[in-house]
Amino acid sequence: MPRYALITGASSGIGLALAEALARRGRNLILVARQRPALESIALELSQRFAVEVLFRTCDLSQPLQLSGLLHELEQSELTIDLLVNNAGLGTSGAFVAQDWSREQRLIEVNILALARLCHAIGATMAARGTGQILNVASIAAFQPGAWMSNYYASKAYVLHFSEALREELKPRGVSVSVLCPGPTRSAFFRTAGLDSRPLEGSKLLMGAEELALMTVRALEKKRAIIIPGWRNRLLALAPRLAPRWLARRLTARINRRFAHTG
Repeated sequence: MPRYALITGASSGIGLALAEALARRGRNLILVARQRPALESIALELSQRFAVEVLFRTCDLSQPLQLSGLLHELEQSELTIDLLVNNAGLGTSGAFVAQDWSREQRLIEVNILALARLCHAIGATMAARGTGQILNVASIAAFQPGAWMSNYYASKAYVLHFSEALREELKPRGVSVSVLCPGPTRSAFFRTAGLDSRPLEGSKLLMGAEELALMTVRALEKKRAIIIPGWRNRLLALAPRLAPRWLARRLTARINRRFAHTG
């Protein structure tokens, strides 16, 4: 029976780059995103280029009923998922109390609740089978509080800590859990989160999604617990642990305020 890697948020950015990197290694894919036309085009291209089977499912992960439908369909289809990549994520920027609550709630639904539910459902199947791998996408934002993006930073801290804990729980049952903590990456994230990416243009801190995906897949093959691509990003993740917390949160607030156009 063929095995598949299921990737959420697979229609662009890091998710799309990971899909291509895995297809290049002969992995069959199940791509999940909201945009059906984009998924159809990507599935056709990847299947033709790499001679793998590429399925896709449209789903808005911020809608619990749609997520329930996706999980029910996967269960009924009896497709064997041996790699779950929880890549879908949302960002918001600006003062938290000034934001539209529906956007902040949607961030929590996608970044935290959908990720946890997919890990619970698919992770249980993997554990019963005695094999499988989960990759949850966090961020170097997970290592410190981030004023002016407070909900986003907190959601990624959840992903980091949840993934590390889940790794210890599932390891004895044959399931490996890893968490990816990328730094700034060329993608649509800046635009959708309302951030100004111009100060980063030309910076060595800004990594291409394809390069990031290649590093990630290599680390996945080694079953690394925490994957931080690039030595600069590793330094950024380490710095908050070396500085006093008051200093770390003030510096992050100052940087985020500049990118978020908060004045």
